Amino acid sequence: MTQQNADERPGIAAAIVINEGRVLMVRRRVSEGQLSWQFPAGEIESGETGEEAAVRETREETGLRVRAAKPLGERVHPKTGRSMSYTACEVLGGDAYVADAEELAELAWVAHHEIAAYVPYGLYGPVQEYLDAVLPG
Repeated sequence: MTQQNADERPGIAAAIVINEGRVLMVRRRVSEGQLSWQFPAGEIESGETGEEAAVRETREETGLRVRAAKPLGERVHPKTGRSMSYTACEVLGGDAYVADAEELAELAWVAHHEIAAYVPYGLYGPVQEYLDAVLPG
């Protein structure tokens, strides 16, 4: 795929959801290369901001109601070439479950010391810095 084609594809919004000292991670049914475990995420729809998409995707994928708390940054993902935005989100209500079984195989609430086991290739710097600041240990 050429860079021009990648630029024409909608951006991806990821939600960094923290609850009770853990971050929410989901495992896709179909991995994108090394990307198996990741944050709830999906394409930004027309007329939608990255923050709005992160909130919507979290609800669609996990059933959790969240609100966007803080934008954490944007980049072109080094593994997928897709434009990405990352938003810290706070839980408003609900219980996390695999709400979209076509897309997700499972989900997990991951402690700080466990993140590297789920994402061995490392996280985007500003996301890692945020998690380092808000998660215990």
